[in-house]
Amino acid sequence: MGGSRISPELPAHLERLYGAFPFDRSLAQDPLGMIRPWATDLRSAETLGVLASVLAIGTTASIRTSIGRLLTIADGAPAALIEPDEAGRIARELRGFRHRWIRGDQIGTLLGRLADLAGTGRSLESVFSGGFEAGGFAEGLDALARALRGPEGSRTPPGYRALFPSPLDPSRSACKRLTLFVRWMRRTGYPDLGQWHRVPTGELRIPLDLHVYWIAYHLGLTRRRTRTWATVEEVTGALRRIDPRDPIRFDFVLCHTGISGDCPKRRDLAICGPCAVRPECRLWRGAR
Repeated sequence: MGGSRISPELPAHLERLYGAFPFDRSLAQDPLGMIRPWATDLRSAETLGVLASVLAIGTTASIRTSIGRLLTIADGAPAALIEPDEAGRIARELRGFRHRWIRGDQIGTLLGRLADLAGTGRSLESVFSGGFEAGGFAEGLDALARALRGPEGSRTPPGYRALFPSPLDPSRSACKRLTLFVRWMRRTGYPDLGQWHRVPTGELRIPLDLHVYWIAYHLGLTRRRTRTWATVEEVTGALRRIDPRDPIRFDFVLCHTGISGDCPKRRDLAICGPCAVRPECRLWRGAR
């Protein structure tokens, strides 16, 4: 059953959590910290950013290790990964690459898609914006997913197309990884990159990973028990009532509150006691 139920005090409590949050500590553990050195280079930021978002499965340490392997293959220059002259060498070096269930041949196919788009002069921002301007955020993600999958009927490695779900697919996926990529590229507030300009920040959607979903549910930002696109819209809508111009600025804080263990996901007064949003948490509501 849907329907967010936020208390009148939640905005102030979230602002306290946000204001006291150690951003630099968490950025050093986040994949985004490895993309920020290219924050002023659109092609490099898009290339490394979409790779990092695809690899955003598992622990942040393992994700950063896999991003580091790709940077080593690129000799520290992300844009080199999509240079046609480097394609043969990079394909050979990707043969032994594996991150969870993602294989080197799938990454190589993605690099080929990015190279093809670059060859036509299109950025990933232009792909996303074309869909967004035609129908909204979900349509923007759908356009991005379809561009990265490649033309229908083209040969791709097993499992490749499944790396790019769309909220318009029958599964109504939450599309956490591509939504995260769009957040990185569009938001101008720290720690995001602010490279994209054609989508209003108020139209962004929350990247709903397990940590963000768990905390959002327990704060009353959603009553849905599954992570689907409907849940993304519900949580984002609740946050938009708190900050209409930049509703997902709380995403990094909520995510890393879970990752760091600052939210133990059980009642533990030693950890939860100082938490700014404890009065809103359903685990503590009514507790003495």
